[in-house]
Amino acid sequence: MSEATTDSSVVFEERSTAKGYCVAFAQLNAPRALNSLSRTMIDRLQAQLDAWAERDDIVCVVLHGAGEKAFCAGGDVIGLYKAMTATGDAPSADAEAFFAHEYRLDHRIHRYPKPVLCWATGTVMGGGLGVMAGASHRVVTECSKIAMPEVTIGLFPDVGASWFLGRMPQRIGLFLGLTTTPMQPGDALWLGLGDYRIDSGQREAVFAALTQLDWQGEREADDTVLARGLREFEDIAESDNARRESMLFANQQTIARLTDTHSVAAFTQRLTAQAEADDWFAYGAKAIAGASPLSLAVVHRQLGRDPKLSIEQVFQRELAMAIACTRRPDFAEGIRALLVDKDKNPQWSPTTLDAVTPEQIAAHFTLPDDYAQHPLADL
Repeated sequence: MSEATTDSSVVFEERSTAKGYCVAFAQLNAPRALNSLSRTMIDRLQAQLDAWAERDDIVCVVLHGAGEKAFCAGGDVIGLYKAMTATGDAPSADAEAFFAHEYRLDHRIHRYPKPVLCWATGTVMGGGLGVMAGASHRVVTECSKIAMPEVTIGLFPDVGASWFLGRMPQRIGLFLGLTTTPMQPGDALWLGLGDYRIDSGQREAVFAALTQLDWQGEREADDTVLARGLREFEDIAESDNARRESMLFANQQTIARLTDTHSVAAFTQRLTAQAEADDWFAYGAKAIAGASPLSLAVVHRQLGRDPKLSIEQVFQRELAMAIACTRRPDFAEGIRALLVDKDKNPQWSPTTLDAVTPEQIAAHFTLPDDYAQHPLADL
């Protein structure tokens, strides 16, 4: 039996298995927007995941995106831009609530009581990576392109990035957060963001095979059942080749030297010099040159060292950071310049790294005084 329910942005489906259990599917269904997460999508996913978590017959949840281009290209930043600009200089309750709901969803996936398979093909950016990172079983394909480009729009790597970027070796997470350098499938496999490399054309065959697995209805056993099922579709040689071809792996010592700095300005100088000698670093040097100076300084503090926070503390801290971003001009200005007017000429405030003050950086790491209670205090 297969039962599907459809709305304008998400498709939920349940497929019966041989033993009477069900595999549940949640498809992000906004392919024209590269499946970017709207507030409606977030809330519907949250409600459905909560409902499935309570059912003994659901043994696995699958997260995937409609179309071939993207699993999820991030959050609905155009919607955030409209919300922020609609309130003028006053805080936007809608924008701030968006982040609280998004982070709550991501946290739910991190702590989900059942196996979660994320089929992360195509573009996976920002909020898409937040969903992917929390899944217990993550598939990348030959088409996967993963990135955290937030500093180019005046934000910071969020959705739990303090957790998954902050724990990468050789300060690679800091490098990725500052330079927006995209990760290829092999990078994701080596860095632990992806678990399996399967050809994108195998998606429907994999999904069909899930209903034939020997599910047990017990979390640890079913984690193993799912892992073994996915390994049947993985080309081990291709996966090994992808890992060996990882440019982040090949350049890890150079990245460590570049990021061994006390400031973003020093890192930028080193990166610029490195880009002149090695074209692979040119992408990051160009990206950082056009990024928000204040965002760069905030990210340097955020990811400069592992803060040893729990995943709950990570989302609580990042919400304070996100709220601060909605209340300063760079976030809306970055979205305007890159995605609304598309003039690619953001007017940052402050305009240079030298003009960023310690007080401006510190303000991102404390919840504003008008919050009587942290919206994620119950995580």
